[in-house]
Amino acid sequence: MNFRAAGLLVLGILAASAGAGCAPKDGRTVVRMWAMGREGEVVQELLPAFERENPGVRVIVQQVPWSAAHEKLITSYVGRSTPDVSQLGNTWIPEFAALGAIEPLNERLATGASFDSSAFFPGIWDTNVLEGVVYGVPWYVDTRLLFYRKDILRQAGHDRVPGDWAGFTQALRDVKRVVGKDRFAIFLPTNEWNPPVIAGLQAGSPLLAEDGTRAAFRDSAFRRGFDWYMSLYFEGLAPSISGNEVANLYQEFARGYFSMYISGPWQLGEFRNRLPAELQDDWGTAPLPGPTGPASGVSLAGGSSLVLYRASKHKAEAWKLIEYLARPDVQLEFWRLSGDLPGRVEAWRDTALQADPNMRAFGEQLTRVVATPKVPEWEQIAIRVQEQVERAVRRAAPPDTVLSDLSEQVDRMLEKRRWLHARRRGEVR
Repeated sequence: MNFRAAGLLVLGILAASAGAGCAPKDGRTVVRMWAMGREGEVVQELLPAFERENPGVRVIVQQVPWSAAHEKLITSYVGRSTPDVSQLGNTWIPEFAALGAIEPLNERLATGASFDSSAFFPGIWDTNVLEGVVYGVPWYVDTRLLFYRKDILRQAGHDRVPGDWAGFTQALRDVKRVVGKDRFAIFLPTNEWNPPVIAGLQAGSPLLAEDGTRAAFRDSAFRRGFDWYMSLYFEGLAPSISGNEVANLYQEFARGYFSMYISGPWQLGEFRNRLPAELQDDWGTAPLPGPTGPASGVSLAGGSSLVLYRASKHKAEAWKLIEYLARPDVQLEFWRLSGDLPGRVEAWRDTALQADPNMRAFGEQLTRVVATPKVPEWEQIAIRVQEQVERAVRRAAPPDTVLSDLSEQVDRMLEKRRWLHARRRGEVR
C-alpha cells in the first residue's frame, strides 16, 4: 500500500470513529448512514419522522462529496469501518457486491418487507440484481430523454417529437432547414458516452457478451445504432464539438444554436431558472425515439440505491431505515425537497408529478430504461466508448477502425474477468 492509500485509510478510520463518537448516551441504537452531495443534507430533514416511528433508533448521517465518495467507500471497506447504510450509485453496485461489502437482500425482501420488485420501475430494479441476488433498493432514479424547443419544431412542421429513428431524423432535417447552416438541430457533445451507448442499447446490443467477459461493439446490433448515431454528425444535424466548447448551454439553447439536447432530470430546474421568461412556454421534454417506434426508445437506468453493509452490527434497524426511505410518501417528500425523482411507481400517481408535462415525460421514459452491463469495469469501459466515438465524430479514424480498437481495448480490460469465469467453470486451475 502506498503512502497516499495508507493516509486515506487512516483518514477513513478516523472519520468513522469520529462519527461513532457522536452517538447519544440514552440507550438508543445508532444507525450510521452515508449519503452523497445534496442528498446527504436533504435526507436529514426526513429522519425526525423516522425516529418518532422508531424511538429506539437514532440515525447519524455523514454527508460525503460525490467527488470523494467512491474512494471513501473503498477505504472504509478496507479499513472495516463501513457505515450501516449508504447511498450507492447504481453502476457501483456490481463492484461492491463483488467485494462482498454489501448484504444480499433476498431473504429480507421475502420475509415481511413492505415492497417487492413490482413496486419499482423494472429497469431500475434490475440495476440492483446480480445473478438473481438483490443488493440494493432504489432510492431515487434518473434517466435521459430529449429537451427540445417546441416553437422551432412547430416551425419545422412537427407538432410532436416523432417516436422512431426515421421520423426523428427527418424532423431534425426539417429543423436544420429552418434554423440555417450556422445552427444545428441537436447538440450531442462528443465528450459524453451516454448518447452513443443509448443508441446501441436501442438497437438491441448487449454492449458486452459472454456473461460480460467480451466486448460486443463489433456486433451488428451495436453497429446499427452506431451508424445511425454517426449519421447525425455526418449530415450536419449535430455539431462535432464537445460540451467544453459551448460557453453557456442555456444561452445557446435560448438563441437557437441547437434545438434539442439529451439530458436528465437535473436539467429541469436549470431550464426553468436559466432560460428567459419569454421562452418558458417554448421548451419541453419528450421520451427518446427508438429504431422502430416508442417501445424501442429505451434509455439508461440511473440513480442511486440504498444498500446495507455486511459489517453492520445493526442490520435490523438499518433495514427499517431503508424500508422507510423507500415508502412512496417519503420518496415524494424527498422529491419535493431535492428534486430527485421517486423510484416507487406508486409515487408517480401524485398530482404534483402528473400536472407537469415535462415531468410526465420522465415518468414515461422510466418505464423504458435498461441497465448498462453490470460489471465493476463498466465506468472505465464507458470512458473508452467516449474516446473512440469522438475519434469517429472528428473523422480521426473510420468507423470500422474505431469499433475494432474499442473492442480490443475493452477485451483487454476484461481479461481477468474471463480468466475468473473460466476458472469457475473448471477450465483453468
